[in-house]
Amino acid sequence: MTIYSQHATRGKTQILATYEGPDGVVSKTVTSLAEPRLGGPVVDALNRISAFATVPVSIHDRRERRVGYYPRTQLAALTDPAARTALLDGSHSLWFEYVCLRFHQALVDLESAMAALPDTVSRAIRAELEAEKRGLQAGLADFSGTSSEEDPKTERCWEFGHPFVKYDDGLDTLSDETREQLDRRESGFTSEEREKAVASLRVLVTAHAQGGDVGASLDDPSSRLFVEPYDSDGFYLTIEAPEPDDETSWEIEVGRWVPDDPEEEPGNHTSATGHDMVGCALPLAPTAEEIAHLLKSVDEKPLLLAEWAETPVGAVLAGTAMVVTERYDS
Repeated sequence: MTIYSQHATRGKTQILATYEGPDGVVSKTVTSLAEPRLGGPVVDALNRISAFATVPVSIHDRRERRVGYYPRTQLAALTDPAARTALLDGSHSLWFEYVCLRFHQALVDLESAMAALPDTVSRAIRAELEAEKRGLQAGLADFSGTSSEEDPKTERCWEFGHPFVKYDDGLDTLSDETREQLDRRESGFTSEEREKAVASLRVLVTAHAQGGDVGASLDDPSSRLFVEPYDSDGFYLTIEAPEPDDETSWEIEVGRWVPDDPEEEPGNHTSATGHDMVGCALPLAPTAEEIAHLLKSVDEKPLLLAEWAETPVGAVLAGTAMVVTERYDS
């Protein structure tokens, strides 16, 4: 319900909070920083925190042809570090748990950004999170009719259906399209299957975040990662979680784009078809750290994928403990 920005003034950088008050849009200074470079990570983290906290309590949960509401208990994590572990423990729905995971990541990023700041600045930022939480809870109490005041006074106004936040986090986490995609995916799941799908989602999304600047895409946040590094000569890597309703395993596959026109060179084609080359069926679900290691490895050495593609069945992919279980040579 708040949009954050930074503004240079008198040799310092101000972090501003902009929100809707009773009399219109208001901007106030959260704190000031002597070094402008310190403001960017703080503003980015605050915008993500505000959006991930606000949007789920501002829209309807329309799964299974009903109109419900998403939980509110996650708002405690805004100000209580002990409550933040609960953001990684739920199984409400794929989209909601995806948002909670990204919420947790944003809070961790904010703590990391504040480590380099003076205590006075850190206290001001924590006071800002307190104000954000207060405003949200006051708006929710009024909306649900549980407010103890006849005419509750609040500095920050919240309205269901109209969250005043900066949406874009680079992954479309809060978009209707992502939410509908994940809702469709879990349609028909049992509670046990949903828990499995949520666990896979957390591994993939966490690995994606830990992979740093690797150009990996979450084609489906709950089941698939795809990475095609620059200068990989057309080779790519796919990491796919199993469907929660069957007994298949996690799959790591190396493939290559083959030009549809045989006269064209791989990696320099106008159109091509992907062909799997080797696959690793993992006996146990990988950790986020193991997948992040794969992503960083191919980012640092793109042609490692070409080396992996030559690995025979029974051997491990170089630099990993993952055994090739199948080749797809034609």
